[in-house]
Amino acid sequence: MSEELEHVKCLIIGSGPAGYTAAIYAARADLKPVLYTGMLAGGQLTQTTEVENYPGYPEGILGPEMMQNFEKQASRLGTDIRFGYVSSVDFASLPHKVVVDESKTILADTVIISTGASAKWLGLESEQKYNGFGVSACAVCDGFFFRGQDVAIVGAGDTAAEEATYLAKLCRKVYMIVRRDEFRASKAMVHRVLNTPNIEVLYNTETKEIMGDGQVVNSVKVINNQTNEETNLDVSGFFVAIGHHPNTEIFRGWINMDETGYIITKPDSSETNIEGVFACGDAQDHIYRQAITAAGSGCMAAIDAERYLAAKEHVVTA
Repeated sequence: MSEELEHVKCLIIGSGPAGYTAAIYAARADLKPVLYTGMLAGGQLTQTTEVENYPGYPEGILGPEMMQNFEKQASRLGTDIRFGYVSSVDFASLPHKVVVDESKTILADTVIISTGASAKWLGLESEQKYNGFGVSACAVCDGFFFRGQDVAIVGAGDTAAEEATYLAKLCRKVYMIVRRDEFRASKAMVHRVLNTPNIEVLYNTETKEIMGDGQVVNSVKVINNQTNEETNLDVSGFFVAIGHHPNTEIFRGWINMDETGYIITKPDSSETNIEGVFACGDAQDHIYRQAITAAGSGCMAAIDAERYLAAKEHVVTA
């Protein structure tokens, strides 16, 4: 039985704000893009509730609804949107070989990687139960909803320290839960935390359970891992800031990445080290990680792909 092959001009891997925006631009440039959604169609935003910081939605919008709008727009403009995941790639020669669902091989003149990143979680059942209803992995996204309230944040690195000080500007009290007896953050960030009066650092402390009324969070049970003493923190928000991991494992060995797996792109560009392969969104952005910056980089990737193809066609026909 012969292998099923398909040749496309532009293949987009991933369906968050970056992927759908890339699709919108690629479709309008007549690249006839094919987009594979991955296992979580719509990406991280489908796991959030209210989105209030994306321009154009004065009343805010639910994350899943927003991603449906992105999908509809990409589809209306001509993107071939398919549910499926990329299981392996071969970027050794042009066109690039991409295997979908371990069964179908696509030959792509250009590939746009927009596989995103996933937040690291503590692994508590209650954490997932209240995700979007008091539990969040993004203080910049959701801190606004907890203005004047008491919240807790878990983490000890620079991101956790930065998000704690951000929350402190909005919230009445911020409990910072640190598992060890010291931070992993830089001295400058630690200094900022310790000099913020409404942040209380709980060292040698771990989260045991997130408590709620079945709908929203109302407290967090923590335990001191030296004394075994349990404490209930009366909070309405619980932020997890223990890091993210980019969904880039299948590109390892082909694409240049940093030590944590974020794809490295050329300065002022979405180009990777592989000709005809571009990256956008949270798969290559460990700094901002916002829907709007992801969308902007998706636009860049599509424009870069279109210009790359136009230049190749010019060389071929010249």
